[in-house]
Amino acid sequence: MKASTSMAGKNRKHVAVSSENDKNEKEEVEKKKTKFAPKDWEIIFKNIKQMRLEHKSPVDTMGCEQCADKKASPANQRFQTLVALMLSAQTRDEVTFAACQRLKEYGFTPESIANADQNELEELLKPVGFYRTKAKHIKLTSQILIDQYNSDVPNDLKELLKLPGIGKKMANIALSSCWNNIVGIGVDVHVHRIANRLNWVNTKTPEKTQDELESWLPRNYWKEVNLMLVGFGQSVCTPKNPKCGECLNNKICPSAFKEEQEKKNKKNTKT
Repeated sequence: MKASTSMAGKNRKHVAVSSENDKNEKEEVEKKKTKFAPKDWEIIFKNIKQMRLEHKSPVDTMGCEQCADKKASPANQRFQTLVALMLSAQTRDEVTFAACQRLKEYGFTPESIANADQNELEELLKPVGFYRTKAKHIKLTSQILIDQYNSDVPNDLKELLKLPGIGKKMANIALSSCWNNIVGIGVDVHVHRIANRLNWVNTKTPEKTQDELESWLPRNYWKEVNLMLVGFGQSVCTPKNPKCGECLNNKICPSAFKEEQEKKNKKNTKT
C-alpha cells in the first residue's frame, strides 16, 4: 500500500520506534543482504511502474488506505486503515471498501467498534471473508488500542504483532501506511505470485518471499513494491490467464506465455 504521511501525528504519548530499535532493524537488514540480484530487475520494475500508470486497478481506488475517512482525525484515520487491513485478508478490495463505508455510517472509531454488539458488527462486515472471526478481532483490537495506546495505532512492529489477527505482512503495511515507517516489505498473494513468476525469488510461502526480497531489493523500493505489484497482479499479471501479450516485460520475463503454452500442450496431448 501507498503510505500516507498526513496520517502520522506529531504528538505521540505511547510506543514509538527508538533509535536503538532503528539500529537493531538496520543490523538485521544488513545480515539478510546477499550479493544476488536478479537480472534485469530494474528494467522490469520500471516497466511495471509504466504499466501501472496505464492500467488502473481496484487497489488504487478501493485499497485499504483509501478506506479511511480523510476528514477524520489522524489517529482515527490510522485506526480505520488498520481495520481495513484486517478485513482485507482473503477479501477483494471492493468488498473491503464497501464494508468500511458501512462502518463509517455506524461509527468508525475504536470506541464505537469496542462497544458494538457482536452480531450487529458481523452483519456490517458481511460478505467479508471470515467476517465472524474478523468482527471478534477488530472488537478486541479496538479495546486494546483504547486501553493501551490512547485509541491510536502503535508505531512499533512488535506491538502491532501482539494485536489479534495481525500478522507480519499486515503489520509491515500498517506501519508504512499509518506512520510512514518502513521496516519490511508487505507480501500478499499478488506479490508472492509475481515475484516467483519473475524468478526474483524461489519460495513456497509469502513469508519466505519477504525474506528473499529483502535480501536484495534496495530499501528505498520497499515502500512502493507492494502497491506496484498488487495493482499489477490485479490488472495484468493475474492469477489465471495473465495478459502476457500486453506486458512490457514479455520478452524478458521467464514465465511469459508459459500458462498459454501449457494449455496448448494439454490440448495436443488429448488429441
